[in-house]
Amino acid sequence: MNITTPNSVNEVSRKTAWIRVIILSFAAFVFNTTEFVPVALLSNISESFAMVPAQTGLMITIYAWVVALMSLPLMIMTSKVERRKLLIILFIVFILSHVLSGVAWDFNSLIVGRIGVAFAHAVFWSITASLAIRMAPHGKKAQALSLLATGVALATVLGLPLGRVVGQWLGWRATFLGIGVLALITMLALMRYLPLLPSEHSGSLKSVPILLKRAPLVGIFLLTVIAVTAHFTAYSYIEPFVIDIAKLDENFATIVLLIFGGAGILGSVLFSRYSTKMPTSFLFFALILLTVCLSTLMMSSQHTLTFIALIIFWGIGFMCIALGLQVKVIDLAPDATDIAMSIYSGIFNIGIGAGALLGNQVILHAGMPNIGYAGTALSIIALAWCGFIFTRYRVAMGGKPREKNRLH
Repeated sequence: MNITTPNSVNEVSRKTAWIRVIILSFAAFVFNTTEFVPVALLSNISESFAMVPAQTGLMITIYAWVVALMSLPLMIMTSKVERRKLLIILFIVFILSHVLSGVAWDFNSLIVGRIGVAFAHAVFWSITASLAIRMAPHGKKAQALSLLATGVALATVLGLPLGRVVGQWLGWRATFLGIGVLALITMLALMRYLPLLPSEHSGSLKSVPILLKRAPLVGIFLLTVIAVTAHFTAYSYIEPFVIDIAKLDENFATIVLLIFGGAGILGSVLFSRYSTKMPTSFLFFALILLTVCLSTLMMSSQHTLTFIALIIFWGIGFMCIALGLQVKVIDLAPDATDIAMSIYSGIFNIGIGAGALLGNQVILHAGMPNIGYAGTALSIIALAWCGFIFTRYRVAMGGKPREKNRLH
């Protein structure tokens, strides 16, 4: 036990510190479950409102772009608010919005409920990574972020498949109401275990132009939007793809989501173990993996075992990309972490929304079999940009300076 002064968040028993990080990880599980559960319920929601998946899929775009637009303004508005109090307020908004989503009488009212959730999401993901690092035991930054990522991955492993099963048995409304109940339990745990958390290194509106003058950070932001758009061009429509293109039944679509999330957990373990050893190449290799998976999506869908293998590598690759980008943002903005993370969260969600919208257009004009190829084109651009910025800003990205008299 490391105890020096009573006021420090880190100066508690390691057990208590890890309990706090685990609660945040579960909160991440709840937030990510609701963000992506429409992916698992698109067909059911479409049927309920007499729409087609390409139309209801736009709810993913709307949610993501509300998060993108509101992350920075809401972060600035709440930058001085004590973090425990802020988390409780966010969960109250989150819970009430899920009640509205659960009783939605038409598609528009469902969208209003989802926008309420998106407001809570916008602030939550701006502050959570830095809070996890603050509450982690000393020297356990990477492990705390990996645990947070495990919560995110479990949302795909358990949250999406369970949401889909509940949706099939009890209707999609029950899924949203159930997420609201989980959020209530999480809020009570936060109230019980989290200490007062004064705002630290959150930055302010003045921080924004300073951050945007940092070329390596702006390079990571641009890489984020390209890579995330590439991924979600295909992933947003994976459920109808499995059923309509791969010609597999609805239950197998649930298994695909389960496998993808499980692979994400493996990806977070690989990140925790190897990212610090390979600071400049880890993200590049993860992008190569994403590119290969997207380019072979259609081809592999004709053979079940090959398709399962692709889903595993896809899940590993994307989790490593998401974690790698997040850590680079935190490392490049230690003086205004929350503001930088709010920009990152906004940009990430621009990518989610753009991917869902691009996938929608590809389906309407070129057919669903081509969503993987559309994602591949963007993934190749992301790969090239990653290679450029990690070479151009090698030291800032964590690499060793090149010796002047050597090419490599």
